[in-house]
Amino acid sequence: MYDINAYNQMMQKLKGGIIVSCQSKEGDPTHCPEFMAAFAKSAEIGGAAGIRANSVVDIEAIKKVTDLPVIGIWKRHWEDAWWNIMITPTFADCKELADAGADIIAIETTGRKRPNNEDVKELVDRVRNELNVPVMADCHDMEDAMRTNADIIAPTLSGVGTTEDEYTPPWALIEKMVKEGGRPVIAEGHFWEPPYVERGFGLGVHAIVIGSAITRPWMITERFVQFSPQGKAKS
Repeated sequence: MYDINAYNQMMQKLKGGIIVSCQSKEGDPTHCPEFMAAFAKSAEIGGAAGIRANSVVDIEAIKKVTDLPVIGIWKRHWEDAWWNIMITPTFADCKELADAGADIIAIETTGRKRPNNEDVKELVDRVRNELNVPVMADCHDMEDAMRTNADIIAPTLSGVGTTEDEYTPPWALIEKMVKEGGRPVIAEGHFWEPPYVERGFGLGVHAIVIGSAITRPWMITERFVQFSPQGKAKS
């Protein structure tokens, strides 16, 4: 089991703060560990309380430039009727993330069949007890939040497979998690506007993860371009 005092100290550092998600995928102009490390360092300079990062190589690069707590994930290709990836599906993935220096490991806790048929509740318990790393549950709904003994719950996957507005956080789920989850809630997903941050903390979340609105410059550019004469001409 992880050091509860160290966990409490880390959670105190994250409390009331912004966690910046520094991620990229193949084909992105920023797709390399050096860019992710630069984003993480920039986030630290801007006052971020923590970082969320994908894959061992990115986490290793980030840990070299910042001492901020890092939430580690590993997005793996996984085809089913719901989505084409799975977040940190196996214990082997979790061990590599822990070895790379992840301070928290985020695991998708949906009821989907996992690539090697690992039981997600057992997986969470193994990470906490064998790797001595706290776990954040990446959830689609409240059932996912209550499925495991994860230390932290998050509505990370709330918009996947739905027609929800991608620029509006899942307020109803966030509020339900805070009131009924019994654990710290780290809000994540669709936080595009500064007022959303204030509203999220007003609901009682522990911290908020922001990704694309900070670390995907092309998406930020698109939002401004759509209001320009050129952008309107293309729409």
